Amino acid sequence: MSLITPDFGLFFWMTVVFLVVLFILWKWGFPVIVKMVDERKAFIDESLKKAHEANERLANIQKEGESILQEAREKQAQILKEAAETRDAIVEKAQDKARSEGARLLEEAKAAIEQEKKAAIADIRQQVATLSVEIAEKVLRANLKDDKSQMDLIDRMLDDVSAN
Repeated sequence: MSLITPDFGLFFWMTVVFLVVLFILWKWGFPVIVKMVDERKAFIDESLKKAHEANERLANIQKEGESILQEAREKQAQILKEAAETRDAIVEKAQDKARSEGARLLEEAKAAIEQEKKAAIADIRQQVATLSVEIAEKVLRANLKDDKSQMDLIDRMLDDVSAN
């Protein structure tokens, strides 16, 4: 007997046992192993598919985020522009109102000054007339102290009236 070449009986029984184990594995073992490998492969494929979809969704979300951010920047710029226009309009309106109010106050002041001027002129005329009458009265009293000067004045006035 040699260690390298087995005996025919041993070889026969080893072959029979091998075929029985192979048959059992083929019938019940390999299908379970193949099924587990297929399930694992399907799970890995599904996971890869989901990961790919998640990457696509993430890319889409990033694009949407960038577009939303750009849109927000545009809206911000528009709002700032509108605010500046509104501010300018309010400032212009306030300036116009101040100008019109200033012009109105100036006109009122001019009217008040004119009224004061007319009142002062009327007062001065009144005082001048009163002074003139008083001076004329004093002059006439001084000149017409006696009857002869009164008669001379009457004659002169009559001559002036008849000349005209």
